[in-house]
Amino acid sequence: MHAPDATLSRDDAVVTAAPAAPATTASSLPTARRTPPGAARVRRVVLALTAATLGAAALLLTWGVDGHWDFALPRRLETLAALVIVGAAVAVATVVFQTVTASRILTPSIMGFDSLYVLVATLIVWSTGAATALAMPPLALFALNTGVMLGASLLLFRAVIGDGTRGLYTTVLAGVIAGTLFSSISGFLFRVMDPNAFDVLMADLFASFTSIDTTLLAVGAVVLTAAVAGAFAMARRLDVLALGRDGAIGVGLDHRRTVMLAMALVAVLVSVSTALVGPVTFLGLLVANLAYRLTGTHRHGANLLVAMLVAAVALVLGQALLQHVLAFNGTLGSLISLVGGVVFIAMLIKESRR
Repeated sequence: MHAPDATLSRDDAVVTAAPAAPATTASSLPTARRTPPGAARVRRVVLALTAATLGAAALLLTWGVDGHWDFALPRRLETLAALVIVGAAVAVATVVFQTVTASRILTPSIMGFDSLYVLVATLIVWSTGAATALAMPPLALFALNTGVMLGASLLLFRAVIGDGTRGLYTTVLAGVIAGTLFSSISGFLFRVMDPNAFDVLMADLFASFTSIDTTLLAVGAVVLTAAVAGAFAMARRLDVLALGRDGAIGVGLDHRRTVMLAMALVAVLVSVSTALVGPVTFLGLLVANLAYRLTGTHRHGANLLVAMLVAAVALVLGQALLQHVLAFNGTLGSLISLVGGVVFIAMLIKESRR
């Protein structure tokens, strides 16, 4: 007797377990059985968010140009591309990470992945020196950072998350401690490294949405496309992974392999977003949980897409308001951290009352 297909989702597993009449064909099944639950709702949400994204993009590109299109438009297009890439990377990484950790409170940023990337980049520049770092092409430096980040993040995941039997608060505490440790080591190296190396590191590590390396932006777009395509290809496996370790193994999923592949995607996506604009804490928490509420489904194909669109709307509209209404009196990252921090605390309080 063969094991069930590893790519079955919850609904598919239930349908497969039920005996089927021999004469029944796929075309004769009722429409409700062949259409995923809530598909019409998801389509409406996607259409609305797509329209909102296009509107926010048009607002960012055209607001206050006053005829100087040749100067403003190229720079605003770069900013728009960075916002969309970072939003998509953070959204997909968070949804996948929350499925692996079986918690809608945890995100890669909260668990110290952003701080880990900063530490890796700092160690590379500190160990090679300013001259070598300057001579190294941005693409090579990004590839080196991402490669080291990939291995280190898998080790961090195994050390902090373990086999998934730890409680939520123990896992959060371990992640916060790890992130604080990485930030402290990075801060110490900032103070003892050569000033020239420090300038190189700050220029490469803490860019902004309005000052992006176009070469790195193009590379980030390519890497993001590949990683997002991989996440959508894993969507049905992630549906099964959401059943939990025992449930996923029970329907034939290679749990360990799927988790490691998912965490590799998370590490790559975190590297892309952090390399472009630095750490953006709590963005993933906001967009992922809003996506879950909007879709009302466990299917990752819908949640990944909606989370990407929510992130795009939030970042593009937020940047437009910050740039043209607040006159850059603040940063987009600080606004996200303020709202996200409040939401995170509220979610922890709500979880503790269950």
